[in-house]
Amino acid sequence: MTFSRRRPLLVLPAVAVLAAAGCSSSDATAKVAVPSPPAKEAAACTALDGLLPDTVARQKRHDPTPNSPLTARWGDGDAEIVLRCGIPRPEEMSDPTLPGIGVGGVDWTVQKRDQGPRFITQYRDPYVEILTGTRYTNDASLLQAFATPVDEAIPKTV
Repeated sequence: MTFSRRRPLLVLPAVAVLAAAGCSSSDATAKVAVPSPPAKEAAACTALDGLLPDTVARQKRHDPTPNSPLTARWGDGDAEIVLRCGIPRPEEMSDPTLPGIGVGGVDWTVQKRDQGPRFITQYRDPYVEILTGTRYTNDASLLQAFATPVDEAIPKTV
């Protein structure tokens, strides 16, 4: 059996891209920056973590490293969903042109990104951020899975 010399050249760049991106279909330990909120906010985030679903948009939960009640993760690649609780108020929240959406009593600011949309809770303390993969570019329905947990654990500010 003979192999083409080009085959390894095509495989190696793909492997290098996946390694550099820190994601693959079997990468259950992707790193996510853990926020460092004050104690009261961290307690609300811990309560939220206990209410989060095992599955979101048909993606199973497999938390990132380091393990923290302030972060959660479902899916991989273009179907990835990452939640971070206790983030500082994003500067972008001051932009009146950013669209918003209300789902199940929770208001979200929507920020478009090349990697997929970013959703940030409005009128809640602490702030909850959901980063998504490109599969959700035009689909905010995944926010339904977070409506009840966020509404129960994260206090409204207005």
